[in-house]
Parts: sequence; C-alpha cells; structure tokens
Amino acid sequence: MGIDVIIAGGGPTGMMLAAELRLHGVSVVVLERELERAPYVRSLGLHVRSIEILDQRGLLERFLEHGTRSTGAGSFAGIPTPWPRLDTAHAYILGIPQTITDRLLEEHAAELGAEIRRGTELVGLTQDDEGVTVGLAGGTTLRARYLVGCDGGRSTVRGLLGVGFPGEPATTETLLGEMEVTASPETVAEVTTRVRETQKRFGVGPVGDGRYRVVVPAAGIAEDREVPPTLDEFRTQLTAHAGTDLGIHSPRWLSRFGDATRQAERYRVGRAFLAGDAAHVHPPMGGQGLNLGVQDAFNLGWKLAAAVAGWAPTDLLDSYGTERHPVAADVLETTRAQAVLIDTAPGPRALRGLLAQLTGFEDVNRFLVEKITAIGIRYDVGEGPAPLGRRMPDVPLERGRLYDRMHDGRGVLLDPTGRLTATGRADRVDHVVDGSPELPAALLRPDGHIVWLGERQEDLDVALLRWFGNPSERAEEFGPAAGASSAPS
Repeated sequence: MGIDVIIAGGGPTGMMLAAELRLHGVSVVVLERELERAPYVRSLGLHVRSIEILDQRGLLERFLEHGTRSTGAGSFAGIPTPWPRLDTAHAYILGIPQTITDRLLEEHAAELGAEIRRGTELVGLTQDDEGVTVGLAGGTTLRARYLVGCDGGRSTVRGLLGVGFPGEPATTETLLGEMEVTASPETVAEVTTRVRETQKRFGVGPVGDGRYRVVVPAAGIAEDREVPPTLDEFRTQLTAHAGTDLGIHSPRWLSRFGDATRQAERYRVGRAFLAGDAAHVHPPMGGQGLNLGVQDAFNLGWKLAAAVAGWAPTDLLDSYGTERHPVAADVLETTRAQAVLIDTAPGPRALRGLLAQLTGFEDVNRFLVEKITAIGIRYDVGEGPAPLGRRMPDVPLERGRLYDRMHDGRGVLLDPTGRLTATGRADRVDHVVDGSPELPAALLRPDGHIVWLGERQEDLDVALLRWFGNPSERAEEFGPAAGASSAPS
C-alpha cells in the first residue's frame, strides 16, 4: 500500500499531524478542499503547552519571529488577574495570528515531505481490515492504511463514519472581519474600552496595514453560517452596541461564528480517527480551539506512526481517544462556564465578581490558568508518583536542555546515572545520559508525558513494554545514528 496515512483537512491540526508522522518516515497525503489557506484570523495566540510542543520539535524560534510574548492578565473569561507562577520555561501567551500559524505549520509539514493536495475534497470512504479507501470529488479514489479526519466542525469524515456529535446548538452568533475605519485610533480605543465593560464579545483592534479586526455580536443566528455577513450588518451592530459604526469600509473579509458546543462520541472507528474541530467544537472563550487541535495531533501522531512501523502495543491507538476525549470534555465545560461569566445579566455579573475575588488567591488563579494553557493535564498512565502522566517541563541538563533532545519525535529515557537501558528500542527511544544528581530518572513518551519515574530497571522494562512495545530483533541496526545514546563524552 503506497500511502500510510490520509489526513482530511489542511488546517493547523492536520498539518501538525502530518509533520509528526513524517518525523517517523510515515508516508502522508493531506487532502484540503480549499485552494488557498483561509485569510481570516480566528485564533490570535498560542498557549503555554502549544508553545512547549513547538519547542520540543525545534520550531519555536520561527514562531517567535512572528509573534509577541505576553504575560497579560485575563485568560479566564477575561477576568483581570496577574500571571501566576507556572512550572514552565515559557510562562507567556504568544500572540500570533492564525494565518501565520497555519502557514508555518504547513511549511514545516512540507519540509518534512508531507504531500499536500489542495483543491481536493473527500466525499466518501469505506474501510476493511487492511486499510481505508476514500472517494474524492471527481470520481477518483485513494487508499491508505489509516485515515484521520481533521476537517473541521462540519467534518465530512465524522459524518461518513456515523459518529454522533452531541451537545448544544448555537444560541448566539458573532460577526468577525477585517476592514478599515475612518475613526481615529484614539476614538476606536475609547469606544472599545467603554463597550467591553459590559459586552465581552465586542472588540475593534488594529491588525496592521491600516486595517482593524472587528468583533461584534450579531443580531441573530443565520440559517446558513457559510454565507458571510454584509458590511451593512457590521454597521448596524456596531451602532447598536457602540453608538457609532466607526466609519468602517473596505472589508478584506467578513465571517461569522456561533457558540455551539459539541463533542464526538468517539475518536476512533476502526482505521479512521477524528482530531481537532472534527472531534470537538466550542465557543472561543479562552482561545483554546486551535491549541486543543494541535495537542490532539501531538498525542496521536507518534501512536499512529508506531502502528505503521509495527511495534505499537495492542492498546496504544485506543489510548488516543481514552486520553484526549476527557481533555476536550473538560475544555467544553470550561468554555460553558466562561460563557456564563461573560453574560451581562445581573446573576452572571455577580458570579463574575465573586470569581474575580477568588482569583486573588494564587492557587485558584494558577488552577484556572493551567486549565486554559493545558499544562495541568495528567493522563492516566497508572499509579505512582504525582508527576506520572503529566508533561515534563524543559528541565536544564548539564549539556544543554531537555527539549533540544526531543526534536526527532522519539521517546526519551532520561538517565542521570547512566545505569539504565532501553535495549532493543533505539529506533523509538533516545537514551539521554545527562542531568544533575537530584534529577530523577524518567521515561518520556514522544509527546513529553512521563510514563515512568524511579531507579529499578525491572520497573522501567514494564513501562517500556507498555508504551514502546517489544524490543526489536534487529536492535543492532539502530545505533547512535538512529538517535539512541546520548552518553557523555
């Protein structure tokens, strides 16, 4: 079979997944219906865990060149709070338009050899024990060993698989667009500050080249959200909420989005998977949508590559849904809560005031910010010390730092003593003999989550078998050139 994995959808989730698979030599074809990347900016930034992921793959510098670091307050429902102390080397939000994020991730996937077919729409699929056959608009077909639907909230793949998408339909709608204004920057700032005191779904801010990003509540819910709003709709709604339309003109693009909250009942059907918005949709409060999808891809990529390579333990592919479904469910609950908190009715305003007082406690503030930034996630990898199942921060080593050792997407056996071994798995685990004496030995999955801590080789062998399969019978073929030992010279 010529293609290992077909990815439907070329957004950030699909491109991140394609890159992760290519790190392991998996042949990938990305099918994207649109001929060009979307011009509109839905997401405005990356949270801590996504920033760490980029750092783990050696991508962070190219993103930092285009972004702005911020430790500003207000991550949870916009409640003004100071940035708490976080267990990370990247305690900031990276402000970067989604248009740039999309481009950089696509360039990364292409550099690694992913085949990207734009203007290609998936319209059908069938699967059997050996693979998946997808039908394309125009009547042709493609076949691969696996399929991943990263094709958005109205996912064709999810529909063809018959996976339920329960939740709540949209109850509000928001207009979003880029355009020019005749009002002065001072007037725009004054109006935005005044209106946002009571209406958090309002915003007018500069995006460069004399254009402004305009966000304003719609008058109702459109029957077809695929039909873009008109400039007159923006004028009407701006006047209704701000008393002025700010002289908007010359729109670059106009769109709308709702607050529907839904989650796929399951993330896997045979050889087909769902990720990103195809698996979950929710209101944009907290800016978690893009981040959640990228993190889905980071969890699934190495597991799917292991299945293609033939060493995946029996339940490894199922662990994708087992781990990521609860994470998305928690995000949905968090956004539901934030939606209540930004409501302008007296009850929600009182609740918001109470929560604002509670966030004055450091532990409460940190708990909420860790939810938004996704660094509080702990996967169930078994009983043991508290760090098990959590992601490993970028700890300093005697020779460099941990995340620099993770660029190739393999697991890491962090071994400060040099007494341990991952024999027969040098093709999937890098043995890093480095670190200070107080740093515990740890086994990290390719996504950076800790699956073993300790000293006993016997316990390590159990963890290696569970997460990295049986040792290779051709272990001698995978020496240091394959990324194995990083012993001191």
